[in-house]
Amino acid sequence: MNITKILNRIGYVGPLHVNLKVLSNLQHAYLCTVPFENLDIHANIKIILDEDLFYKKIVENNRGGFCYESNSLFYELLKEIGFDVSIIAARMMISDGISPGYSHMALLVKLEEDYLVDVGNGQSVRDPMPITGDVISHSEGIRYKVGEYGHNEFALFHREDNTEWSPRFVFSTARRHLEEFKVMCHYHQTSSDSVFTKQRLCTLATAKGRLTLIDNTFTINDDGEINTESVDSVEQMQEILQNHFKIKMHISDYS
Repeated sequence: MNITKILNRIGYVGPLHVNLKVLSNLQHAYLCTVPFENLDIHANIKIILDEDLFYKKIVENNRGGFCYESNSLFYELLKEIGFDVSIIAARMMISDGISPGYSHMALLVKLEEDYLVDVGNGQSVRDPMPITGDVISHSEGIRYKVGEYGHNEFALFHREDNTEWSPRFVFSTARRHLEEFKVMCHYHQTSSDSVFTKQRLCTLATAKGRLTLIDNTFTINDDGEINTESVDSVEQMQEILQNHFKIKMHISDYS
């Protein structure tokens, strides 16, 4: 992998010291340039767990990806810079409980303490989060913190105004390997119960909000001001992807 090309892809031009400030700046740069998207699933393109394929897709082809793709690429970037980083497994909270193990991938970075890092979860926390303590991160009207959850596990908690803290996903700090996520990666692409097969999704953080394309609806959140438009043709969808997400790909349908 060409680290310079990865840094160019995410528009990062700062120092590459191994410290919290650089880690935070790299995470913000990634989240604001690489979309969280599942377009390949709806184009019947199989997503294979392979770091070189992730690099080619995201860096060379200017695409995004879902958790296994983006967090794997970010892991390789951090490792090359010199960070002590490991892949960890997480379980997302879903409407009827909690998803199976390995349904989400995140990262653990060891500095003066351990930090949860995640660049592959759509609208979620944007900062490295210490897994102990009471640090709260705030973005897009949502607060986030990490805390203990059950026995030997942690959770990323979130809440909006006038709501209670609730877990977004649960994780352990055990070091995992990419191939361990193979079963769930296949599930996310093929199961009718997977959220990724139910709807086409492309979303990208911005400095003041978020751009989100879900099936036939495109939404711009600009500092809390929401503008939504319907997507009525393949041509309109491809124009939105190119103009707002810098993605060029053939879309066969928009249903």
